[in-house]
Formats: sequence, structure tokens, C-alpha cells
Amino acid sequence: MYGEDLCPNNQEPPGLPAPGTLLVDTSRADRVGEFRGVAGPYWSLRPVGGGAEWEAEPRHVRPALLIEQLRARTARLNARSRGEVL
Repeated sequence: MYGEDLCPNNQEPPGLPAPGTLLVDTSRADRVGEFRGVAGPYWSLRPVGGGAEWEAEPRHVRPALLIEQLRARTARLNARSRGEVL
């Protein structure tokens, strides 16, 4: 049968997002980060409120839902109002 040797979960990674796009890394408890660029086979993401970048496999990354974007941006603004970030 055609395609019987293919893994049904084998998906092509999504297209390259624009820098700054908010994405969710599903391999890290749905952590939200800004797309920073490509590092070899991985995508570099940075927390919305600043901090250390991390690398994620593109197959474990999806666009952030509007509510996830709102939560991440609100958390950053709250941290900023407390003087924790610039």
C-alpha cells in the first residue's frame, strides 16, 4: 500500500516566522517565547520578558494563541512595573 512505511506523526516543520513572532515551545510545558532566528536545525526563542534564549526543534513549536500572547505580554508589563526588567 502506498505510504505504509511512513510514520503518521512525521510532519514537516512549519515555515520560518518573522523575528519577534510569539511562539509556543510544546516540548517545554508550553513555554512562550519570541522567535530570534535559526541555529542549525533549531529555532532560537527568547522569553518575552527577557532572559536567556533557548533552542527548540521546529516540530515542537507552534504559533502562540491570542490568549497566550496576551498572558506573556501582561507578565512582562507586570515585571516591568515592579522594576524587574527594563
